[in-house]
Amino acid sequence: MVHPFLKQLRVILPIICGAAIYAFGLLYFIIPNKLMEGGVTGITILLNYSFGLAPALSTLLLNIPLFLIGLKMLGWRRMIYTGVGIGSLSFFLWLFEWLIKQGWITPFQTEHDYILAVLYAGVTLGIGLGIVFRFGGTTGGSDIIATILNRSFGWSIGQVMLGLDIAIIGASLFFISKELVLYTLVTVFIATKIIDFIQEGAYSGKAFTIISDHADKIAAQIMKEMDRGVTLIPAIGAYSGQAKQMAYCVVARQEIRRIHMIVKAIDPRAFVIINEVNDVHGEGFREEQSH
Repeated sequence: MVHPFLKQLRVILPIICGAAIYAFGLLYFIIPNKLMEGGVTGITILLNYSFGLAPALSTLLLNIPLFLIGLKMLGWRRMIYTGVGIGSLSFFLWLFEWLIKQGWITPFQTEHDYILAVLYAGVTLGIGLGIVFRFGGTTGGSDIIATILNRSFGWSIGQVMLGLDIAIIGASLFFISKELVLYTLVTVFIATKIIDFIQEGAYSGKAFTIISDHADKIAAQIMKEMDRGVTLIPAIGAYSGQAKQMAYCVVARQEIRRIHMIVKAIDPRAFVIINEVNDVHGEGFREEQSH
């Protein structure tokens, strides 16, 4: 039996690490190259560009009232990991800024080719936020606003966050060039993809739904050759009214061609549907560890 404190620590430590990676990406890639970010973090960057205000301080000042409002409306249980994320982000922004001023870290800065800065910024920010989100935390800001508006008015969280990002990045046109705003959009796109990858899990695969008069034979062959489990589902053709069977199977990406060959060899006329599957658990894939 794992002690409750250790269980909490297993969640809190990754959130802290994710916030550290995110803070590093902001100070090492984003700010030195005058790029932008969305959400409340974007406001802190604009304040830094406009008035030289330290990102650590502005992050804390902007997030404290939002955190208190969220605490009142959403409760401790929803906000505890957000508090950890906000505190960690502010601390690591201060720490990395201090290390940069001491000359112990030299930010990556370019004047001509922004491709490397954009790519590495997107990957770094995506990894940091992806880890924070995967363990149930946030870095505050627009996440709190979106959740409150969703609960109060039923607005979509995704649409609210997208609207805030567009508004803040659009406002940055008054402070940075159009070229840098376009580079920022590439950074945001890369970061989003990395976040999705971490959130959905590296253990992904493809789900095959095979509709055939010989579904049982196909299932048997898949189990024999590939050692994969197959589920047979009874079905009725809407046009013909005839009873059929569907074979459902999840395989790894590298096994896609092999399962295609098995199906074609048994029934070339089989109707095959392939769907993306993310974060697969169970026999043959990742096994969940009990805590």
